[in-house]
Amino acid sequence: MTANSSTALLTDRYELTMLDAALGSGAAGRRAVFEVFARALPHGRRYGVVAGTGRFLDALEQFTFGPEELAFLREGGIVDEAALHYLETYRFSGDIWGYGEGDCYFPGSPILVVEAPFAEAVVLETLALAIFNHDSAIASAASRMVTAADGRPIIEMGSRRTHELAAVASARAAYIAGFASTSNLRAGRDYGIPTSGTAAHAFSLVHDRERDAFAAQLATLGSGTTLLVDTFDVDRAVRTAIELAGPSLGAVRIDSGDLPKVTGHVRSLLDELGATRTRIVLSGDLDEYSIAALAAAPVDGYGVGTSLVTGSGAPTAALVYKLVARALEDNGEGMLQPVAKRSVGKPGRGGRKWAARRLDGQGTAVTEVITTNGAADAVARPPARPLLRQLVRRGEIVGREPLEAARERHVAAVAELPVHAVQLSRGYPAIPTVFRPLDESDE
Repeated sequence: MTANSSTALLTDRYELTMLDAALGSGAAGRRAVFEVFARALPHGRRYGVVAGTGRFLDALEQFTFGPEELAFLREGGIVDEAALHYLETYRFSGDIWGYGEGDCYFPGSPILVVEAPFAEAVVLETLALAIFNHDSAIASAASRMVTAADGRPIIEMGSRRTHELAAVASARAAYIAGFASTSNLRAGRDYGIPTSGTAAHAFSLVHDRERDAFAAQLATLGSGTTLLVDTFDVDRAVRTAIELAGPSLGAVRIDSGDLPKVTGHVRSLLDELGATRTRIVLSGDLDEYSIAALAAAPVDGYGVGTSLVTGSGAPTAALVYKLVARALEDNGEGMLQPVAKRSVGKPGRGGRKWAARRLDGQGTAVTEVITTNGAADAVARPPARPLLRQLVRRGEIVGREPLEAARERHVAAVAELPVHAVQLSRGYPAIPTVFRPLDESDE
């Protein structure tokens, strides 16, 4: 990797060849609206979670074509000189709206709306989808795991199971959805996420005796540390751990075996040895289903890696970036006209959208209402909650927020859903998505 921080080449070639051709046809300056949405949720899921907004805004700010990027495009003959001249001064100047990060979404929810001249907006497709598809898939899986844990903290520990930079993004997305900490130090530095971690089996194996490994860890980290007790014999390891640390040992971690059975036995043994406050943390290929199966076990926390960073079977949110409206004039003016593809299996729904979540008298979500005309304040009149917030205004980023705000929003969004939304069994989306123009009932 180079020190160049530009994100402009994190894109597909056809984004720039479309720009090149649009400059030639005159359509490059046409006012256009693109929307990011999912046609469906992963099979059996009840809701999705929006994540990646903050990362996208950071990437947008760095989406510029410097000498290195322009030289690459010129030498490769990817675009002509007119397009290179355009890209040399490229700066996004339009407006972007989006669902709040951490909020829930459903099929058809316009989670990102980009309005700008066609050439400015079309080149953002790959970047936007790469970030939102990955981060939303991770956050959606993480949310299910947090629900299954029912208040017990979960450590994100998937860095060794994915691309090194995807690991950082995964830790961020998981934290938004409620994970308590991460093992990834880069995520801790970049996003302020609490970090956790003590020792692996290798630490026990490198010492002559397990006792020596425990003693060394305790001498360095103190009695509040977590000792890994399943390298050899769990019973012996637990007894040795308490003998060395005393009843104030922070926790023991178990990474293998029949977890429900072993956990119950270890809890009894710890209590017998007087370590009634020593916690038990489980890891080892856990997902939301195995976490839910451990609900009755005396577990105090979990470590989740592989299933988290792979979206627990749904590694992408299957989001798309589609043109839904454009002006007829080439000068950036004029009324927007709905447009949509009509291909079999992938029909579109034209028109710039506004969205709100309708609530019943108890504040429970009942419908995702998406209008194809009107304005934000009209569709979101009570009893409804507006879903789109402005992220970019005339090229200026206005929607940045602390990561904690997204984390808090997620808690509120899930609490607002009907009770069946958090069931892990396969089912339909928790609430229906209704498309309609504004009518008398909405005004």
